[in-house]
Amino acid sequence: MSDPAAIRVELPPWALERESSAGAYRTDEERMRVAIEAADLNVQAGTGGPFGAAIFESASGRLVALGVNSVVRLANSVLHAEMVAFMRAQARVGRYSLAAPGLPGHTLYSSCDPCAMCLGAALWAGVRRIVCGATREDAVALRFDEGPVFPDSYRYLAARGIEVAHGVLRDEARGVLERYRAAGGIIYNA
Repeated sequence: MSDPAAIRVELPPWALERESSAGAYRTDEERMRVAIEAADLNVQAGTGGPFGAAIFESASGRLVALGVNSVVRLANSVLHAEMVAFMRAQARVGRYSLAAPGLPGHTLYSSCDPCAMCLGAALWAGVRRIVCGATREDAVALRFDEGPVFPDSYRYLAARGIEVAHGVLRDEARGVLERYRAAGGIIYNA
């Protein structure tokens, strides 16, 4: 019998395999496609919601960690794709901050604008840049509640040295959300 106090956050097997693929991704578009592909495969495999995230070393383009929405699969409301990616990346580098001395800079690629929780966590996770695909409005159109994210939220991040880019491959990312809606996917926080 498993320990009910233990918390395990595991990627589905297909995502672990994808995360371990070697290679360098040079452009924002190549890196965003990894996050969008993760979101899409999560929907196709029935392993979670329509959101994917990937953390890359900013300069080298090396994939550090993948995250997929695991809220329903693991019955935990904080397991958004970005949160899973932060946890996995920090475990892989062995530090609680991706901005720790001696580490290269890291960028979060999210298939959708982060919700309030994930946007706040990005500050503490230590990424220096956030690149987003679909927009907050695209997620809200499915009835996902994205929480209190305001223009001031992004100004605050910018003042703390975190650059944010929106709408990279938006149509591709929005397509995953539409496929999730068409398949009758669970909207777990409406």
